[in-house]
Amino acid sequence: MIEQHPFIQPLITLQHLGRIRSLDLALARYIADEINETDLEVLLAIALTSERNGHGDVCLDLLAQLRTLEVSNPAEYSELAEWIFAVKSLTAEEWWQKLSQSKAISSPSDKSEATPQTTPLVLSGSTTLPKLYLRRYWNYELAVKAAVEQRLDIHDHLTDSSIKPLLETLFATSQQSPDWQKIACALAARRSFAIITGGPGTGKTTTVVRVLALLQALVIEKGNPSLHIALAAPTGKAAARLNASIAAQIESLPFEQLSLYPDLLKNSIPTEVTTLHRLLGPIPNSRQFRHHAQHPLPLDCVVVDEASMVDIEMLASLVVALKPSARLILLGDKDQLASVEAGAVLGDLCQQAWKGGYSGETASWLKNVTQDRLPDKMVEHDSTRQLDQSITMLRFSHRFSAEGGIGALAHLVNQGEYQGQAVSDPLITLKLIFAQQPEQLQIYQVNHSSDASFAHLVVKGYRGYLHRLAQERPDPSSPSQDFDEWAQSILKAHTAFQLLSAVREGPWGVNALNNWITQILSQANLIQPMRSLWYEGRPVLVTQNDYNLRLMNGDIGITLKRPVMHAKGEVEEALRVVFMTPEGGVRWVMPSRLQAIETVYAMTVHKSQGSEFIHTALVLPDHSNPVLTQELIYTAITRSRDAFSLIYSKDSVLRQALTTRVKRLSGLTFN
Repeated sequence: MIEQHPFIQPLITLQHLGRIRSLDLALARYIADEINETDLEVLLAIALTSERNGHGDVCLDLLAQLRTLEVSNPAEYSELAEWIFAVKSLTAEEWWQKLSQSKAISSPSDKSEATPQTTPLVLSGSTTLPKLYLRRYWNYELAVKAAVEQRLDIHDHLTDSSIKPLLETLFATSQQSPDWQKIACALAARRSFAIITGGPGTGKTTTVVRVLALLQALVIEKGNPSLHIALAAPTGKAAARLNASIAAQIESLPFEQLSLYPDLLKNSIPTEVTTLHRLLGPIPNSRQFRHHAQHPLPLDCVVVDEASMVDIEMLASLVVALKPSARLILLGDKDQLASVEAGAVLGDLCQQAWKGGYSGETASWLKNVTQDRLPDKMVEHDSTRQLDQSITMLRFSHRFSAEGGIGALAHLVNQGEYQGQAVSDPLITLKLIFAQQPEQLQIYQVNHSSDASFAHLVVKGYRGYLHRLAQERPDPSSPSQDFDEWAQSILKAHTAFQLLSAVREGPWGVNALNNWITQILSQANLIQPMRSLWYEGRPVLVTQNDYNLRLMNGDIGITLKRPVMHAKGEVEEALRVVFMTPEGGVRWVMPSRLQAIETVYAMTVHKSQGSEFIHTALVLPDHSNPVLTQELIYTAITRSRDAFSLIYSKDSVLRQALTTRVKRLSGLTFN
């Protein structure tokens, strides 16, 4: 308790100043109480570890974090400022000694081995670069690393004669050289762990369907039972999107040429996609799942789509629940925003994906089975990094041209290049790209949401679905199917435009934007909000999974009026919220049954992941914010299919976003 430990007062002051959270202070106080930790510097390190975990870091780089620790008003907090100055003067070796002597912290000699201690924190790294973990995140990282390394050691000793003709059949019409999709298929079949990464439109879904066809054909032709495969995604929205596209991809495969048993092969490729939570079986009111090491999933292969959104805890839960022999294939865009939870696992694993890093042996094998030669710059003949031999980055976008428009904009933000050349000022180049494509790209510098250009953009963007709502409404006596088809057309029209925001709070945050847009659309007579929260045309976003209603976090619904028959046989128009089902139908839900929803004229960029809209508009805040990064802008741009708009207030804020990359610290490294 605070009365027992008055020396903890500097941490309380840091919490009041907003440098650590109440949760971080509570952890430090708990350690002081339970373990009788009396070293204030150790308690500071523990609080900072918790604080960085809240910002997505798996562990704490102590020295780097201390460099940012300052007091805004040293005169008012002179004692605290003097203490922080003294803390910053400690060397890495002195910190290592302090931390390693604490009863709250253990320091394993070998990071690859789990330690028998049950201390709440773990000290890793080195005496020159100490890293501090909360123990459960240390365990998550160990589990992921062990699972990946174990699967990298499992080779499928494929003969060229078995895989080569299948690849030729699957990619008979290929015009790419090298064909990265074909290379991805070959590498995914070679070992029990594989990553397929790439930007939007590069064919990740197309590729993984061919991977599954290849894997199943290889076992079926040997007379073995087909593999038990599961397709999963981190969110319901991402699962539904993959579910909608995978069936069409399967229909395009040449099963008659791939196998003597074409029907068996076709039926062996799964078409249903589930969320990772559902796959593992969540236990109510617990962080645990029904499937774990002692009760593994009865699967031979798991494919995880949108893997950039999977945090370290979820991936650790998955790999622990897999049989040692089960394959794991991760699919996603390494450059998108990472999960809101701790960890950026796909980014950690794909650090060298752009440059390849393939060994001479891998390059030679790929040449034999695919007839494609890897670019010389991507081959390191003496490379021993096994992870690189299982990663493929798809590099050709079928959706965007790299030379102009959205593709050029995304490449500039992601790589800092335009037309193959590095740029000195990304802000100037960004404005140049917008100027070159005024029909596809629009940029607005505004001071407030009341700006006429902002209002015009909003009205133009949302007019389509609202006009369809009003003008194509079936007659009240029409059959139910007519209302279903009307609702489907409205949901489809709603994907024509989506406003995105970088933040939730503030004048340019989601909450304020949704209020302002409601007023703008009301003044334009496109909606008629009533005193109650619900009105026709209101779009809503589901913010929590609801398995009873079969609605997932991220699902978008539209509020519509439709005839409803009451118990006495009376028919009246009532508000219902309509959602698209994974099968392409619609589901009508009473508004009163929706407990976790919010209006979604504007949504955060994080919430938009896994979605695609014809036209996306990104609004940036009018002041600097840590969330403003290249990854955030890249993710917003690549939600667009045909057009992108950028709304911002200050050049300095936009420049910050264009020159700042997400840095999430972890110890997930591979030799």
